[in-house]
Amino acid sequence: MKIVGVAACTAGVAHTYIAKEKLIRGAKARGHEVKVETQGTIGTENKLTKEDIATADVVILAVDIKIGGEERFKGKPIIRVKTETVIKSPIKFIEKVEQSLGVSPTLGG
Repeated sequence: MKIVGVAACTAGVAHTYIAKEKLIRGAKARGHEVKVETQGTIGTENKLTKEDIATADVVILAVDIKIGGEERFKGKPIIRVKTETVIKSPIKFIEKVEQSLGVSPTLGG
């Protein structure tokens, strides 16, 4: 499965970047491709391209605030969670995403 996401917290610092790293680790541990954009105090980093979004199977928004550019994801399955959820149990969270989409993981990939 190909996952794209956005991480953003209220302060735009620590939780934004921790959520990004945990989401990447959780997805890779379950054998998925993943790219995560951050929207923090220093602006947008790792901006998702139109191609990234077009080829994605799902969009994960690990956000505690309203983000910019959400309209880019129209027509894609979107899963919205708090940054805390991704930070606390990234693998369990990705497993729930797989279940909700009916996707089997490719472990070890």
